[in-house]
Amino acid sequence: MEIPAFLHREVLGNELLDYLIAGFILLLGATLNRLLSRLLSKALFRLTKRYTTGVSESELHDLLIQPLGALLFLISFYLAFSVLRYPLPPLAVKGVEPWPKVMLLGLFHLGVIATIVWVILSLIDFALLVVQRRAELVTAAAGTRRLDSQFLPFAKDLLKVFVVVIGLLVALGQVFGVNVTALIGGLGIGGLAVAFAAKESLENLLASFTIFIDQPFGVGDLVTAGTVSGTVEKIGFRSTRLRTAEKSYLTVPNKSMIDKPLDNLSLRTARRVGFTLYFDQKTTSDQLQAIISEAVAAMTAHSLVQDVQMKFNSISPSGKEVTVQYFVETTSYDEYLDVKETLNYRLVEAVEHQGGSFATATPVATPAAA
Repeated sequence: MEIPAFLHREVLGNELLDYLIAGFILLLGATLNRLLSRLLSKALFRLTKRYTTGVSESELHDLLIQPLGALLFLISFYLAFSVLRYPLPPLAVKGVEPWPKVMLLGLFHLGVIATIVWVILSLIDFALLVVQRRAELVTAAAGTRRLDSQFLPFAKDLLKVFVVVIGLLVALGQVFGVNVTALIGGLGIGGLAVAFAAKESLENLLASFTIFIDQPFGVGDLVTAGTVSGTVEKIGFRSTRLRTAEKSYLTVPNKSMIDKPLDNLSLRTARRVGFTLYFDQKTTSDQLQAIISEAVAAMTAHSLVQDVQMKFNSISPSGKEVTVQYFVETTSYDEYLDVKETLNYRLVEAVEHQGGSFATATPVATPAAA
């Protein structure tokens, strides 16, 4: 088959036929990219299905196939532009590659390095996603909290930072011609200055390792550190993120979380309830004893209540004071409120049943005698 003569016409040093071949390679690469992505996604999902419990095919495609597709596109891009010739300008030095070719080759190398880094980061995401889904299944089956829920995001971020740094060093050496060894040596000389400038960041990073080793709290725990209180949602390199009672998102440096006295409220075995009841002078001693006896019996009968104490504590001109204290065996704040409400009703019922009456005004507290 004879090639039409107009395809041999040169434009910018290349025949139209060369441009058509380059365009065909790009089109073929895009078509194969789409086709191979679908086939590879289904094949990988079938091969890894038994080892990747809880991971869907769409998640596998988003994490692994897309980076591999980008790498395939770069290869087709390189093959397409390799077909073309890059003429030298009139004043060019002999033996020196033309600048368009050098620029495209540099962009190609940079794209390959970036895509390889993307693939490695996606592999990290995929591997940790599999481990996390398995940890969730184990946690749900055992009904206990595991360290994985807080350690995995930290490990993922640490690995990603390491991979990105290595990728940057490779790009500097291969694409931009930087002497990486000399650069690392220079960083070593200026390490003290960098360490001093990053003192706070390094302290927070070391504090994060302390948190993972000592495990004073974990994701999902309700904690109080100094004046800060909230539920832990994430433990990162530098900071811990809390959800406060006002539903605001609070970021606290890790150093502050371990430097101050920390109260992990979620690890309490019980919650204390304590208050004072004030009765008027019309309530007789017999009524008061009957009220205390009936109320203590009602509180002790509750399955979640322990260490009940209800005492006739003191007498004041405005009435009689009875202190109440008990512990609710639960770590759930909602359940704690439900038990407290139920027992408040029992207390009021005991007072009404025995004919007692509360003081109309709460007396002002007076300092106790030494």
